[in-house]
Amino acid sequence: MTSAMLKANARELIKANAPKLFFVAAIYLIIITFLSELQFRLPAPISIYDELRTGIITIQQFSDSIRPNGLLLALLLEIMSPTITIGFKAYCLKTVRKQEADYKDLLTGFSIFLKVISLSIITSILITLWSFLFFFPGIAAYYRYRLAYYILLDDPSKSVMKCISESKHLMRGKKVELFLIDLSFFPWNILNILVLSYIIPIFPIVSIWLTPYYGLSQAAYYDNTIKQVTV
Repeated sequence: MTSAMLKANARELIKANAPKLFFVAAIYLIIITFLSELQFRLPAPISIYDELRTGIITIQQFSDSIRPNGLLLALLLEIMSPTITIGFKAYCLKTVRKQEADYKDLLTGFSIFLKVISLSIITSILITLWSFLFFFPGIAAYYRYRLAYYILLDDPSKSVMKCISESKHLMRGKKVELFLIDLSFFPWNILNILVLSYIIPIFPIVSIWLTPYYGLSQAAYYDNTIKQVTV
């Protein structure tokens, strides 16, 4: 299935499932934005050190910033983002397959959150290690593991390493194809940045369209790839 076909199919699904799909996307964006904002406001160890060294914050403020509760909050936020993201992937995958999709699908990841977090950590480590070799191996690794989350959604009983292995198998010879699909969304991402930066900074109007548009295209790509293997 070409990029044009995937995107045309996504637009048809958006028409068929609006406005509910936009509400789900809006809820997802609100949660992710809120989590990102909290993470941004947590002081990083290096910045804390610099501020302490220059006398901008006191010893007590430094102690408060790294107390166990603060570290626990940072860990919790790190867990929440991929867990919510896989929930949105679940909603999009159900929509592509014309199954009953609901708001509660955003919480799907919490039932398997240990595997979701493990998958996020392991793939991040693998991509980072490949990136040490050179820029392009890192990009190839990123696309090699892209379908692992969908594989986990389809069969939560599978181990994390099994999902990674199957994603590698499915993406063999298809990494450039998926890269070109992502590249076709580049103008939309630029438009989204411009609108948020200069036109309507407090209302992500483009994101509410782009998030389900891209999410459905990705889910359809996985579903089509699975069908090609099983046929």
